[in-house]
Amino acid sequence: MPNGLIHSDSLRTHPDGFAVSLTIPWYRSLWLSSVVKLELTVDGEPVDPADIVFELAGTRYALDELAAQTEVLWYLQEHPLLIVRRDAPFALGETHEVGIVGELRLPYMQIAPGQAGGPGMYVPNHVRESYPLVVTDTDAPAPALAPAGAPAPAAEGDPFKLGLTLYSASAEFRAGWYDFDALLDRVAELGIGPGIEINAAQMIPSYPYVDEEFVARWRAAFDKHGFDASSFGANLDMGRNRERDMTPDEEFEFSELMFRGAKKLGFPLVRIQSAKPDLLRRLLPIAEELELDLAYEIHAPMGPNHPDIVKVRDTFDELGSPLLGFTADFSSTMHSMSPTLLRAVRRAGLDDAAVEKLQEIWATDAPMRDRQQEFIGYLGSRDFDPGRLGSFAHLSFNMHGHVDPHEWADIMPQIKHVHAKFYDIDETGQEPAIDYPELVKVFVEGGYRGYWSSEWEGHAFAELGEVDPLVLVRKQHDLIRASMRALRA
Repeated sequence: MPNGLIHSDSLRTHPDGFAVSLTIPWYRSLWLSSVVKLELTVDGEPVDPADIVFELAGTRYALDELAAQTEVLWYLQEHPLLIVRRDAPFALGETHEVGIVGELRLPYMQIAPGQAGGPGMYVPNHVRESYPLVVTDTDAPAPALAPAGAPAPAAEGDPFKLGLTLYSASAEFRAGWYDFDALLDRVAELGIGPGIEINAAQMIPSYPYVDEEFVARWRAAFDKHGFDASSFGANLDMGRNRERDMTPDEEFEFSELMFRGAKKLGFPLVRIQSAKPDLLRRLLPIAEELELDLAYEIHAPMGPNHPDIVKVRDTFDELGSPLLGFTADFSSTMHSMSPTLLRAVRRAGLDDAAVEKLQEIWATDAPMRDRQQEFIGYLGSRDFDPGRLGSFAHLSFNMHGHVDPHEWADIMPQIKHVHAKFYDIDETGQEPAIDYPELVKVFVEGGYRGYWSSEWEGHAFAELGEVDPLVLVRKQHDLIRASMRALRA
C-alpha cells in the first residue's frame, strides 16, 4: 500500500461505533485544507458523510469543514481517525470490508496559477482502496531491522562528500517505525552520513516554523553522531488556501520563515521551489544576512536545458548573486523506467502489453503531459480505469526523466547540491535505471566537489516493508565510492 490511506491495522474499536485510522498518503505533511474528498464504504455499503467526523489531535471536524482548515497541519506521523456513528459498535476481532476513496490537493505542486484572484490548479493525489480488515485497538508492530556490516569508508581524495536525505525513509517514518531520534540512530549505525538533508514539511512537527524543541533534538542528534547539515528542503505551499493562491507578500513571509528555520538548524543551503524574479529579489537580502545558498531543484521531467529551466538560468544571470544555483536531481537523467515502478503498476493491474506500451510512450520526446495523456488514452482504449493506478499514471512520467546526463556539465559551476536519486540497487550493485558510473564521471570532470545526497524514492512505488531503504542507501554509497575510485584509477 505505497499510496494508502488505510493499512492492515486501520479498523479500530470506538464507543461511537467504529473508527478508521488514517495514514497520510504522501511523503510530507499537508494542511487539512488539502483534503478534497473522503468517501467510506463498509461491507459494500456507503457510509453517510453526516455520520462521519474527522478527528485530529483531539479536535473533531465535519468532512465539509476540512477545506477551511488552512492553519491545521496533518503532520506526517499523525494518524487521525474517521469516526463513524453506528448504533451497534464493532467488536474486537470482527472482519469487515473497508473501502475508501480519497483525493488530496498538493498545495506546493502548482499546475497553473489562479486567475482574477481565484485558486490555481494543483496536482491531485487520488486514492482508491478496499481491504478486508480485522477490528483492532493497537498499532501493528514495527518489524525488526536486519543488522548491516561495516560500510566502505570514505577515502582521502574522494571528490564528493556523501550523505542522504531523510526523505529516503519516508514510508517507514510515516508509519511510525522510527521517531526522529531513532531514524538518525539507524543512519549512524549504517554509516551513511555524514551529510543529512531534510524536507522541512516532512520532518518538522511545527512546520513551517522551526520551534526550539526541534532545534534541541536536532542538535543533540548531531552532537551524538557527528553529522553535517547539508540541505534544507523548503516547499512553497502556494495553494494552502483552497479559495486562492498565496499573495506575493505571503510567499515572501512563508519563505523567510523557513530560511530562518534553516539557519537555526545550521544549514548552509536551502533547496528552493520558486524562482520568481520578484520573490528572489526580496529573499536575497535575507539569504545574505543568514549566509545561505539558495538552490533551485532541477527534477524530472525537466533537465538543465529545458525551456523552463533556461528561464531560471536567465533570472539567476540577471540577479547576479553568487548565492543562487541549482540542486541537480538525477531523476532527470534516467535511461529507462525503474523496475520498482514497473512492479507497482503490475500490482495495480497492468498486463505485459500495457507495461510495454507505458515504457514505449515514456521513451518518446513528447512533453510530459502529452505522454501522460497518451497513456491514459491507451488505457481507455483497453477499458482500463486509470483510477486503478492512483497517482502512478502521473508519477510514471513526472518522476522519470530521460535527459542526457552530460547536460549537467552545461550548468556545473552553478550546481550547489546533488540529489543522488535512485530507486533500486540490483544484484550486480548497479542502479538499473540510472547510470551512476557515468554521472560520477560527468561531475568529477566538471569540477563539482559538494555533497551527493542519496535519495531513495522507491517508497513512491514499493510496498511498506518490501525493502529496507537505508540498507539500499548503504549499497548506493558503495556504488558511488566504487565509481569514484575506478575513475581515479
